Amino acid sequence: MTSRALHTLLHTIVDYAGLFPPAGLSMDRALALYASYQQSTHAWMLARFVVPVARLDEFKHAMHVTGVPYENPWRLSALLGDDAESDVTTVLAFNAAREQAMIDALEVKASTTDAIDAIARLVPPGMKVYVEIPIDRDPRELVAALAQRRLRAKMRTGGVVPGAIPPSDQVARFLRACYAAGVGFKATAGLHHPLRADQALTYEPHSPRAVMHGSLNVFLAAALHYNGLTARDTIDLLEMDTLDGVVMDDEKISWREYTVTVAELSTIRRRHAVSFGSCSFADPVDDLQTMGLLT
Repeated sequence: MTSRALHTLLHTIVDYAGLFPPAGLSMDRALALYASYQQSTHAWMLARFVVPVARLDEFKHAMHVTGVPYENPWRLSALLGDDAESDVTTVLAFNAAREQAMIDALEVKASTTDAIDAIARLVPPGMKVYVEIPIDRDPRELVAALAQRRLRAKMRTGGVVPGAIPPSDQVARFLRACYAAGVGFKATAGLHHPLRADQALTYEPHSPRAVMHGSLNVFLAAALHYNGLTARDTIDLLEMDTLDGVVMDDEKISWREYTVTVAELSTIRRRHAVSFGSCSFADPVDDLQTMGLLT
């Protein structure tokens, strides 16, 4: 039986990014899988379908041709390209056409406060915007700029080569900066396994391997910041390869001297630790079942 605390922690946590490496699926295949996941036992873990703005026409064509079943319009997160102004216009036109999907989140990269200012001027009111910022340097200035403009942050936690995986202290610094500034965040890449472990970085034979961050590690650390997780303990939690010492029941999650209640978790997930993008939905579900955490 899945505990209520774990259910709250994982509810709508996976933004499905099957179009992106290492899966790199075709549009037709990614749409078909997303539709099947929506009908699955663990659909409660599923959030948005992630698509580049440059592929929205392909997305619309694939939905019409394949006749993907749906009960409610799909929620999409659209990635802006180099011409953000043109892409925002495309997004608004897509939503105005009232297709079988609605873009209610945008993702874009920025590495300076000036770039963040420019993004803030472009985005339509009410749209959730995640700005991917570099975390290999102190992100506090950029996170503060996001807070001032009511934008959200995004960090990259992995990739298809070992060098794309940031060290734990950088992930911890990002989490602490977002929490201190009251900025919500999402993560992307390299989190489709729940716990930190040595993993293949692609689905190809003889793939390079490296120690990847775990989605549970990252989101447990984010949640426990709510009640004073220290910098040292953040790194310790990010680097755990088991759940030894972690208690998850119907009332709370506890680790060491830290506890977060189910009610607090709901607030944290809504306002702070929002989601992670994964090119696989099956990997996290299968791993959590193998661990005995999901029915």
